[in-house]
Amino acid sequence: MKLFFYALGLVFLISIEVLRVYFIMPFPGSQRNETIEIAYFIESHINLIRIVGLILIAYPTFVLLKTTARKYKVILAGGWIVWLIIVYLFNFQFLADKMFYQPQNKSFLSADESKIGMRQLVVGVSVNDEQKAYPIEIIGYHHQVRDVVGGQPIMVTYCTVCRTGRVYIPAVDGQLEDFRLVGMDHFNAMFEDSRTKSWWRQVNGEAIAGPMKGKFLKEINSEQMRLDAWLEQYPNTLIMQEDILFRENYADLVNYDEGKTKDGLERADSLSWKDKSWIVGVSMGMYARAYDWHELKRKRILNDMLAEVPLLVVLEPDSVSFHSFLRDSLSFEYDIEKSMMIDLNTKSMWSLNGKCMSGQLKNAELPRIQSYQEYWHSWQTFHPQTTQYKATPNE
Repeated sequence: MKLFFYALGLVFLISIEVLRVYFIMPFPGSQRNETIEIAYFIESHINLIRIVGLILIAYPTFVLLKTTARKYKVILAGGWIVWLIIVYLFNFQFLADKMFYQPQNKSFLSADESKIGMRQLVVGVSVNDEQKAYPIEIIGYHHQVRDVVGGQPIMVTYCTVCRTGRVYIPAVDGQLEDFRLVGMDHFNAMFEDSRTKSWWRQVNGEAIAGPMKGKFLKEINSEQMRLDAWLEQYPNTLIMQEDILFRENYADLVNYDEGKTKDGLERADSLSWKDKSWIVGVSMGMYARAYDWHELKRKRILNDMLAEVPLLVVLEPDSVSFHSFLRDSLSFEYDIEKSMMIDLNTKSMWSLNGKCMSGQLKNAELPRIQSYQEYWHSWQTFHPQTTQYKATPNE
């Protein structure tokens, strides 16, 4: 019986260490169930749970050590060694913040000095007349980068498994916080703030566990596009450079921009409406819509109505830079020869950046709305009310 209770306590201790990480990392089956509350309970009480487990095996260990049978001592020693190995692996090897580190040497250069290729995708931010660009294949490894743009502290985040770039003000109840990558929820990165220890989803800034549950980080508008397209709009942009300490880590994301990584969790699907298919997502209050990337590439311009709001989704000639606008009562078509838009109401010519270049509406600008390129599985998971864009018969 002593050996039975020892084994029971040991299994309990090992299981807790494994489950603590299993529930919040992309292990087989771990991301498809609603287990965040269990994971958060374990994380919040891990030391107390360990003490309970150690108490369970303390007495049988003491009794068995007093026996003269060598086999019992070997079993005891083996059990303790296995537990210590599990503790090490699941606390120093498999935890998210032990696998993905923050940049140690953060530097920004102008376009003339930058070593970042012009064809690389970036998340661009413009605040108070200052602009910065963050290459996806860099921030994709770090998952979050803290910075200041136009005097505003920001946290640029990216989840490569969801293909989601988001920018937030890193403040909880008005107080700036440090955040660490704690794991994943439904394949989306999660961060923990240092003060309240709440867990926040990367995809929408929502606290899903802890004291701040139900609250949201404030999002800063951003755009994803190719670096040269961003620089065309904002030539004075500062561009984040590689940290030489992490060049080997960045190498794992080579070709991520094109969706061609070796990792199946990050590789894009070539067909439409599959889990790893690219979409452009737009949300307005309780409404959300997804636009198939392949259809957008074919048509370049999609006129739509969402929640009775006329909107426009546009893809540039590079086939990776996109924009979304409010179009009021205007309808647009794409001029292939000029790579511009024509509004069918006034026949005015518009740049793909939403500025009217000639015609009756010259110098007018279309209001931009926030939109995202994302994997379909992510968008429909976190926007369960979403609809899919369907072209009208005359389009």
